[in-house]
Amino acid sequence: MENKREHIIDIWVNICRFTLAAVFIFSGFVKAVDPLGTQYKIQDYLVAFGWMDFFPGIFPFLMSILLGIVEFCLGIYLFFGIRRRITPRALTLIMAFMTPLTLWLAIDNPVQDCGCFGEAVVLSNWQTFAKNVMLLIASISILKWRKRIFPLVTTRFDWLIAMYSFLFILFIEGYCYYRLPLFDFRPYHIGANIREGMEIPEGKKPTRYETVFVMEKEGIQKEFVAENYPDSTWKFVDSKLIVKEKGYEPAIKDFSILSQEDGEDLTEQILNDENYTFLLVAHQLNIADDSSIDLINELYDYCLDYGYSFYCLTSSSDEDIWIWKESTAAEYPFCLMDNTTLRTMIRSNPGLILLKGGTVINKWGVNELPDEYQLSKSLEELPIGQVNYHSMLYGTFKIIAWFIFPLFFICMADIFWERYKKRQRLLERENEEMNIINPLNNK
Repeated sequence: MENKREHIIDIWVNICRFTLAAVFIFSGFVKAVDPLGTQYKIQDYLVAFGWMDFFPGIFPFLMSILLGIVEFCLGIYLFFGIRRRITPRALTLIMAFMTPLTLWLAIDNPVQDCGCFGEAVVLSNWQTFAKNVMLLIASISILKWRKRIFPLVTTRFDWLIAMYSFLFILFIEGYCYYRLPLFDFRPYHIGANIREGMEIPEGKKPTRYETVFVMEKEGIQKEFVAENYPDSTWKFVDSKLIVKEKGYEPAIKDFSILSQEDGEDLTEQILNDENYTFLLVAHQLNIADDSSIDLINELYDYCLDYGYSFYCLTSSSDEDIWIWKESTAAEYPFCLMDNTTLRTMIRSNPGLILLKGGTVINKWGVNELPDEYQLSKSLEELPIGQVNYHSMLYGTFKIIAWFIFPLFFICMADIFWERYKKRQRLLERENEEMNIINPLNNK
């Protein structure tokens, strides 16, 4: 009976171990491949808590980098059963902090989704809390019975896996920050049709929202809706948008392009254009990288030569747009869009998107813009003018080549080395036994 109980505990602990490892590896990895997206989510939390002014501007970015490294490395350590003293404690401490925090988030709902899995898997705050309760139970289990976690590698190689995992995830974060995310889980990924992402399927009802106005009179605050908006004796304090009736949510909700010059709505014109359209996306021009401005101006000249449309999309003020034009000699037209939408479209400031008929053909970060050698002909004749449907496969191949294959090689080397040493010890024992049986062999 006792052996059966011990066996059940062993199974339970290692189920918890691999479940926690999978969640933390995945969570850390999706944060690492989209460090700017994680930064934006952290900023949303700080704004919701009213803490933004207490931290330096670089804090959200540093936290984004740190979260990806810590979660990924802890997941790898737990998966391989290394660092068995610190890993269960760290995981339990993290879950003990996150579980009550997500309960408060679920009740108060200051941020719509947790962002724990980036854009790859979007969970509601209540779903996040339920997930964290299960992970907290799992982390307490592995903390209590951590000695039952069997290692997948020997102590001879565990330091190599720990170091390689850290260097790998740090490299991924740097690579995806300098370029664009290896995996794009957003509705504006290459191959996506923006118009289709905005549509609501037939028979589905859209979510109904209602604006609530917070008004004050004689020191008393009350909430009103449009139907019972009070008279002028009430002073406006704030307004908020609430969900009145939950319905179907399209993947793209706020895609609207307005001409900065005259306010004309260009959304339909751009999405319906069957010719190529370049969109230079710079959500904030005052902090945009202008190191590639010569390439951008050359690209605009290329569009003029071949009859392609070119727009700069921004949420910047007229003053910032004027300063950008003066400092960069920009002659292309500017359009206004929602800041959050622009940051979702591409993780670069500025970044470049190529559209055709509303479909995303290609995307480039500021550090990989196409140059005159790539734009030697019309886009119809160039590879960059065709949808690259293999971008996800290409990213997967890179991860296999950069991480999974080297890690597999390390594990195989450990197994073969352990077998070799075991064989050597067996031969030494046999020699010792032979020497005891026949002492004359020593002469």
